[in-house]
Amino acid sequence: MSAQSLRVPWKPSSGAVARRALVSSLRELDVAETVVDEAEIVISELVGNAVRHAKPLPDGTIRVSWTVRAGVVEVEVADGGGPTVPRPAPRSLLAVGGRGLRIVRGFAHEWGVLEDRAGRTVWVSLGGPSRRRSH
Repeated sequence: MSAQSLRVPWKPSSGAVARRALVSSLRELDVAETVVDEAEIVISELVGNAVRHAKPLPDGTIRVSWTVRAGVVEVEVADGGGPTVPRPAPRSLLAVGGRGLRIVRGFAHEWGVLEDRAGRTVWVSLGGPSRRRSH
């Protein structure tokens, strides 16, 4: 098993920083390229959502972490929480946004949202089942 974590500033450009670190790590661990591609899209969506819809953690950052176990990748993005609960938006041909979590759900084997006093964590399991139950 391999686990990594980093904190990125609560700003739009942090999606690219998190994406590069995740992709580099997964390739070093010989994760299947399709799972790497999916993880790259998922991390971009989750970090983007944290910046657009939530507050930063108390230190002004977003925590991004991932675990690889037997080819299954679990990605987590933790922020300071926001006014709404993350959920996929209804389908709409006219909507300008709101497709991100539908895209995440499409790639995810499982996904969920954890809330606590510190904020919110959105997690996604790619390439197989997670070690926890989805919420």
